[in-house]
Amino acid sequence: MKSRFMEKLLTRLDRLDPDSVQTQFLRLAHEKGLMETIFHAIQEGIIVLDGASRMIYANRAAEKLLGFSLEEASGDLISRHLREVEWDRILNLDETEWTQLISREIETNYPEHRFLDFYVVPLQIVDPNEKGAVVFLRDITRERENEAQVIESERLRALTLLAASVAHEIGNPLNSLNIHLQLIRREMGTLPEEHQAYMTDLLEVATHEVSRLDQIIHQFLGALRPMQPDMVSTCVDTVLTDTLQFMKTEITDRDVDVDVAIPEKLPRAMADPGQLRQAFFNILKNAIQAMPGGGLLKIRLSETDRFVAVAFSDAGPGISPWDLGAIFEPYHTTKPGGSGLGLMIVQRIIRDHGGEIEVISEPDRGTTITLFIPREDRKTRLLKAPRSASATHEGEMHDE
Repeated sequence: MKSRFMEKLLTRLDRLDPDSVQTQFLRLAHEKGLMETIFHAIQEGIIVLDGASRMIYANRAAEKLLGFSLEEASGDLISRHLREVEWDRILNLDETEWTQLISREIETNYPEHRFLDFYVVPLQIVDPNEKGAVVFLRDITRERENEAQVIESERLRALTLLAASVAHEIGNPLNSLNIHLQLIRREMGTLPEEHQAYMTDLLEVATHEVSRLDQIIHQFLGALRPMQPDMVSTCVDTVLTDTLQFMKTEITDRDVDVDVAIPEKLPRAMADPGQLRQAFFNILKNAIQAMPGGGLLKIRLSETDRFVAVAFSDAGPGISPWDLGAIFEPYHTTKPGGSGLGLMIVQRIIRDHGGEIEVISEPDRGTTITLFIPREDRKTRLLKAPRSASATHEGEMHDE
């Protein structure tokens, strides 16, 4: 491209007198400066390639998107900076094939993780004798993220509607079971006294399990729906104790021992007790399922300047490094039949509370998930301003 341009320029210069040459140079310099200013102001990246797919020009947007400086990279093969593209095939297309070439999306990881939309225009379209092409790049990362959020929102909405439908279908049999359990309790009065005590125990277990199932359904639906927490002064250890009591039967059946350590004086938190109970329930459920053969579950409550911390430590197999980064993603699960929603719900609840979550996992040693819930009495810590020289002097005079 450069050689043909120089040939045309020299041919034209041969026809000009010295005064006209100066005028033409000034005009070309002005036009070149104007065009470069315009190209550098464009947000889309522009790269010009010669016939050997080497870069001979790039605007600032292209430099930023691909992480290079034209001053240092001029003459580099474009494949060095855009490796995901078959440049040899593209630059050898004939006119009919060029009409079939459409824009394409690629993913890059340098200098940042981005999604780029690019398309190539051959210089043959302008001049059949020219070799090379112009590459146009556009950053579509934000568009992809917005699209993913919309899709995820739709999936969650569909899941919520499905869960509501299932809950409604389960609710009808539960109501029927409750009615029949009440009828059985009424008829028990006709049994001999030696049988009534035994039957009463069985009836209490059945009633408790039906009530537990009904509460699980309501808590699950309440956690899925985007509801703002109703923040009140909350005793976190009381909510934890209630949740453990609610899950007592399942914990016992799975042969899990629970060791809870609560400080004598634990500050209250600002939280929604119902949503907090759901978060505790989901983490306890995960911890219990991580120890199918039983084991020790340690729960430690503590405090920091800003939070009440609740740490759940199981003795399970731990979380693999490749799964650790995805545990809060919806539908991600390593358990057969798991929904992949439990920890996602926990994350949403804690975020809505203005809290934080920490996950530490060691292979074959277990996992610790710590929830940090904002304290009711948390205060912004301010640094003390240094005393000025005048104030110090006044203090010394006062001491005298």
